[in-house]
Amino acid sequence: MVKLTKIYTRGGDTGHTSLGDGARVSKTSLRVVAYGEVDEVNSVIGIARLATSGDADDMLSRIQNDLFDLGADLCTPEREDPKYPPLRVIQEQVDRLEQEIDGLNADLTELNSFILPGGSAASAQLHLARTVCRRAERRIIALSDSENINPLTVIYMNRLSDFLFVLGRYLNNKGKEDVLWVPGANR
Repeated sequence: MVKLTKIYTRGGDTGHTSLGDGARVSKTSLRVVAYGEVDEVNSVIGIARLATSGDADDMLSRIQNDLFDLGADLCTPEREDPKYPPLRVIQEQVDRLEQEIDGLNADLTELNSFILPGGSAASAQLHLARTVCRRAERRIIALSDSENINPLTVIYMNRLSDFLFVLGRYLNNKGKEDVLWVPGANR
C-alpha cells in the first residue's frame, strides 16, 4: 500500500526521478515519458467521466485503475528474480476490455463512414482520450524498441483506444448521432 504523507520531496529538483525499483533516471527518459503519457490518458478519462454515468462510468472507473497498474508496470523495469515481484498488467485485463468492446459494439449502428470527434459531450471527450491513448501507445512502443517491457502494456493500450472509440459511439445514441466525415465536403 502506498502512503503519501509529504507531497514534495525535492528529489526531482535536478530533473531526475526514481523508478519503481529505486533507480534514478532523467525525467526525459523514454520510460518516464511513457508512463507520464499513460497518466495523461487517465486524466482525460477522468474528465470524460464527468459526462458519463451508469455502466459506462463503471467501465471507465475500472480502466482508470488499470491505467495506474499499467503505469506501475512501466515504472518498474523488467528484472529476473526481483526481490519484490512488481505489479504487471495481465491478460485478464485485456480480455475484459475485449469483452466490453464486443458487448458495446453489438448494439451499435453499422459504421459506413469515418466519424468525426463530437456528438455528445461524453463522446467528444472519449475521442480526445482515444487520441491521447494512441500517443501513449506509441511512446510505449518506442520504449519497447530500446528496453524490455511487459508486452501486455502495448496490447492493453491498443485495446483501450478501440474501447474508447466504441464507447464514444455508444454514447452517441448507439452510433445514431455520430458525426460522419463527408470527404471533400468543403471544396
